[in-house]
Amino acid sequence: MPSLGSDMEAGTLVEWAKQPGDSVRRGDIIAVVETQKGAIEIEVFESGVIEQHLLPIGATVPVGTAMASIRAEGESAAALASPVIAAPAAAPVATPPAATISLPQLPKGIEKPASPAARKFAADHGLDLSTLLGSGPDGAIQFVDVETAWQQQRSAATAQQVPPPAAPASDGMRSAIAASMARAKREIPHYYLGHTVDVTAAIDWLARRNSDRSPADRAVFAVLLLKTIARALQKFPEFNGAFAQGRFVPSAQIHLGMAVALRGGGLLAPAIHDTANLSLDQLMAQLRDLTNRVRAGRFRSSELADATCTLTSLGERGVDWVLPIIYPPQVAIIGAGSPAERPWVVDGEVRVGHICELTLAADHRVSDGHRGALFLRAVSSFLQEPEAV
Repeated sequence: MPSLGSDMEAGTLVEWAKQPGDSVRRGDIIAVVETQKGAIEIEVFESGVIEQHLLPIGATVPVGTAMASIRAEGESAAALASPVIAAPAAAPVATPPAATISLPQLPKGIEKPASPAARKFAADHGLDLSTLLGSGPDGAIQFVDVETAWQQQRSAATAQQVPPPAAPASDGMRSAIAASMARAKREIPHYYLGHTVDVTAAIDWLARRNSDRSPADRAVFAVLLLKTIARALQKFPEFNGAFAQGRFVPSAQIHLGMAVALRGGGLLAPAIHDTANLSLDQLMAQLRDLTNRVRAGRFRSSELADATCTLTSLGERGVDWVLPIIYPPQVAIIGAGSPAERPWVVDGEVRVGHICELTLAADHRVSDGHRGALFLRAVSSFLQEPEAV
């Protein structure tokens, strides 16, 4: 069960796309998993033959639980023998739901990696670290993990026998967003910068480019922003990557996440892979496809897990600017307001121009305001010459 974000703790298997005996290659869809974010198509990262399903349809398991075994070429079947988790038994309506399947405890003498704050909290509240799942790098247990486990333990102790009325589907999404953003503000030392950009040249160029195209083939301003930000990230790689295990790990690829508002409430920021290497037409096609699938509640696991930096554009909502929160483990996020006509001084003369407010939220453990300012200026410069993208 892959981790599809810092806020994911478990997933429910709803469909097997590959059966035992089927050959698979890296990138193939192997299963569909339901999470608080919707139905997610799980991609396989190893090539070989499906040897055995280890989970039945309907099983809810923690992140990190084995879902299937894959036999590589030349590998013996006996080496892959693994216990199959039984399907969950139906519980009476008036009884509490069955507990999710827990991972086996580690052998004695082997401790799970955990932060000092997590160890102290666990000791103070009588929690056994060997029974918990970690959301940190390589499964390390963090403070938020023990805090969540303690709250769940207290809730379970006071829960009534009759299940409460079902909550709206958006409640789970909102809880996931809250957990992730609370963690980001607690752990990441944000700094913010803003830059007012004259995007008249970009708006006019897009209008000319779209004038002889059908509506389905026209590019939107957000696509031009994606492209220019990707170009700027090539010059400033410290804003593209992840903060893991106490250090920054830059990414060789630029996979920009694009924040998408869901119709039922909530927000996701799936990645557009290799953003810098795509043309505007390719970016527009991918953005349209991604937006439609995300709003339909169906997308791929790599689209949630691979983003190296994120753009949140609220231009269509008519707001002037936004101060976004970094999505961990990323180290930067760019916000864009709505381009609006305003008076603007050009060569000593007041003219009417399309003005856009860009903001940057960045991780002070990795970069500083000087580099952040240069990064925003680079985005602005690229927007002045849109034909060069």
